[in-house]
Amino acid sequence: MKHLPGADPELVLLGRRYEELERIPLSEMTREEINALVLELGFYRKAAPDAQVPPEYVWAPARPPEETSDRADL
Repeated sequence: MKHLPGADPELVLLGRRYEELERIPLSEMTREEINALVLELGFYRKAAPDAQVPPEYVWAPARPPEETSDRADL
């Protein structure tokens, strides 16, 4: 996360080579909606801060593009 004073919050999705894939505005969303969005996108949530991340999530936390999503805009 990078805080930019005065900037609207947005989730920036990056590819494996750090290329920007998409920007999702977050300013109109509640914390619960943002948490649901991140889970819907396929990100892994650790049970505890010191827990290990499964290997399949280390470099690619989002679902592969061939999987379908309920969100038609993603």
